[in-house]
Amino acid sequence: MLHRLLGIFSEDLAMDLGTANTLIFKKKQGIVLNEPSVVAINNETGQVLAVGKEAKEFLGRTPARISAIRPMKDGVIADFDVTREMMKYFLIKVRERSRFFRPNLVIGVPSGITMVEKRAVVESALEAGARDIYLIEEPMAAAIGAGMAVEELKANLIVDIGGGTTEVAVISRFATAYCESIRVAGDELNEAIIYHLQKKFHLLVGENTAEQIKMEFGSAYPGEQPVRFNISGKEVFSGIPKTIPLTDRDLREGMAEPIWAIVEAIKRALEKTPPELAADISQRGLTLAGGGALLRGLDRLIHQETGLEVHVAEDPLSSVVMGAGKALLDTDFYHKVFIN
Repeated sequence: MLHRLLGIFSEDLAMDLGTANTLIFKKKQGIVLNEPSVVAINNETGQVLAVGKEAKEFLGRTPARISAIRPMKDGVIADFDVTREMMKYFLIKVRERSRFFRPNLVIGVPSGITMVEKRAVVESALEAGARDIYLIEEPMAAAIGAGMAVEELKANLIVDIGGGTTEVAVISRFATAYCESIRVAGDELNEAIIYHLQKKFHLLVGENTAEQIKMEFGSAYPGEQPVRFNISGKEVFSGIPKTIPLTDRDLREGMAEPIWAIVEAIKRALEKTPPELAADISQRGLTLAGGGALLRGLDRLIHQETGLEVHVAEDPLSSVVMGAGKALLDTDFYHKVFIN
């Protein structure tokens, strides 16, 4: 009875605890938080100085006594203490009622998560103030959030390209018939750009700059007209600030390796999918979700390499948290998608 009473008054939440961004869905309100998964800490005192958007501004700009930390690596917890503080900050920020009513929490996690990593997620959530915790694999949540009928016997192919991992999953009847998680995604695209600019153009740029030009000018497939732009950074040998002209082709050349790793993961999924389910996919195509789905021309490249119709989720960035939120709102219907 007490458990039910607490459930009535608690503000139940769903969370996409991502490598790049953390999103929170609240019952009856929808998405109430979307902030970078970054924490700024004073190295001398251990004090948390900033979390989320404000902390991201510290990346590449911090003095020696301050560290801007991304506590999530490849979709899982890399720094337990910092993750706990980040989750606690975000949960307090979105909760309006008395903290006595601890919320139920659904959390999206990578499909390749280990038992140790699961335990770290659950313990962090408990210490951050959650009551009952349900874990859902990110590709399943993304499929639900993208509007796929995961309860049907016919198969769906979802490709969720996040910040730290790309998840390729064939989903049928509330279960994954095949799933592969590769640790190549948005962060690796940023790192590939940084390395390419350093190697070919002798220009050093920071993580935020690489991400910005990827989002504004990056593409996986050539467009009708070349895109030209300037980028500023530091010359490798002299250390002098420098601005150079680039094109979208330069970025495609730099990002080629991680992009093709994602395409090859999709091809492997198609090769390993049972014939009956493959027939369903050939009719339905595949759906792209996650921030990486927004890379221009990626859908065209995948179509060219697989022959499948490629759909992009209506709001790729929020697919996982929206799917987790739908599961939260109807746990009786979606109970089979939660993992132990």
